[in-house]
Amino acid sequence: MLYFQGCTSRKKLENIFISTEKLLKIANVDYEVLANENCCGSILLRIGFDKEAKELIKENIANFQNEKILVSCAGCYKTLKEDYKKLFDVDLDIIHTSQLFKKLFDENKLNIKKPDKIVTYHDPCHLSRLEHKFDAPRELIKSIANLKEMENNRENSKCCGAGGGVKSAFPEIANSIAKSRLEEVEATKCETLITTCPFCKLNLDENSSLEVLDLSEFLLKNII
Repeated sequence: MLYFQGCTSRKKLENIFISTEKLLKIANVDYEVLANENCCGSILLRIGFDKEAKELIKENIANFQNEKILVSCAGCYKTLKEDYKKLFDVDLDIIHTSQLFKKLFDENKLNIKKPDKIVTYHDPCHLSRLEHKFDAPRELIKSIANLKEMENNRENSKCCGAGGGVKSAFPEIANSIAKSRLEEVEATKCETLITTCPFCKLNLDENSSLEVLDLSEFLLKNII
């Protein structure tokens, strides 16, 4: 298995890939990482730099062949699974950390204590509306915590505001969208907001006083 960390985790939110690697080691998962990991190309594609994105993707494909690829980022998941296939007819074997963690938990390879707290879960756009991956993170969270859903969830979940280059180009708009989403978070009376995308964690955390955690961080925090 190749663990593709993703740009935001590697450069801005290192605790996500650190937590993920610790969980993989606890569960005795054999994996490797790339010494010089490139961007997956998602942002370049979203903002219209198709030529540059295709050049980058060609470089990545050489490293991805015959690998099962684990990703922490919802944007990486959608890009590697769908865009690479659309652009270059490459059918990669992609799994998101939320899916793998659920499998490892079900196999009793991750022993998690059950914190007595209310949490809510934010669906990243690329993982939910675009890839329809709703269940794995929810089922895992429900197994170990009191999950209270926001009014808009699953395919109707509101965006965090950070994706598609918006956070970089239009930070005020990104923050406004995040604050709208956080109104729903606060309505749940939760103590912790969990998500499964570094972009979502970054933007929601910057606009909230609540504890905002990636699923990997939440699991590691409660590991036995």
